[in-house]
Amino acid sequence: MPERPASSADAAGHHDDEAGSPLALADALLSRDGGGGAELRGHVPDDPVGVVLVLHGGAERSHERVTWRRLSVVRMLPFATALQHAGDGSLAVLRLKNRVRGWNGHEQDPVHDARWALDRIRRVLPGVPVALVGHSMGGRVALQLAAEPGVAAVAALAPWVEGDARRPRAGVPVLLMHGSGDRMTDPRRTAVIAQRWEESGADVTHLRVPGEKHAMLRRASYWHRTVTDFVTEALLGTGRTS
Repeated sequence: MPERPASSADAAGHHDDEAGSPLALADALLSRDGGGGAELRGHVPDDPVGVVLVLHGGAERSHERVTWRRLSVVRMLPFATALQHAGDGSLAVLRLKNRVRGWNGHEQDPVHDARWALDRIRRVLPGVPVALVGHSMGGRVALQLAAEPGVAAVAALAPWVEGDARRPRAGVPVLLMHGSGDRMTDPRRTAVIAQRWEESGADVTHLRVPGEKHAMLRRASYWHRTVTDFVTEALLGTGRTS
C-alpha cells in the first residue's frame, strides 16, 4: 500500500469503530483535524502490530510554516519507505510534519506536535507499541519523549542533544547514531548521553559513523538498514527487514 496523505475525516475513530475497516483506521490516523497545522502521512496496514513515528529536523528558532516539500521532511522519506517494507508490512509508518520549523525555546513546538501525534496513535491504536525515529531536532524530540507511555523504542539520528533528554523506561531500547564529521549537531554530546544511560542500566546502542556528516548521505543505505533492523527487532522481536 503506498503512503497515504492526511485526510480530513474525523480523527476520533478507533481501531474498532463502527466501520472496522482498514480505510476507517487510516482515516482516523491521518486526519488533518486537531493538529493546528501538524499533519501525519504514511502507510497504515490492515492490522498494525506496531507503529513507527518518524520525526524530522528543524531549526533552533523559526515560526516559518513547514511544508511536505521541505528538505528536512523529505530527508526522512527513505527511512519511512525502508520501515514500511520491514516486518512483512505489519508496521504502520507515520511521518509527522511539524507546524513550524523551530524549537523556539520554552515553546518547544516540535514536542507539542509529537505529543499530539502520540496521543492520536494511542487513541486510535490503544496498546500498540510505538517506535520513535528522529533526525537532528527530531532526535531531540525523540529523546525527550523516550519515557512516554506506549513508546517501545527510540532511534535518535545525529540528534541535537540538550539537557532535556529523558532516560527511557526500563526495557525500552535506544539507538544513537552520529556521524564523526557532523558540524551541525555535536557527536560528542551523543557519546556522553550514551555513556550516561548505559551506566545507569539503559539498553543503549551507540554507533559512530566515520566520516559521515549531518545529512546522512555518504552511507545512506547503512543508516536506513541499521534503523530498520533496530526498529524491527524492537517492535517485532526479529531483525528481519523483508
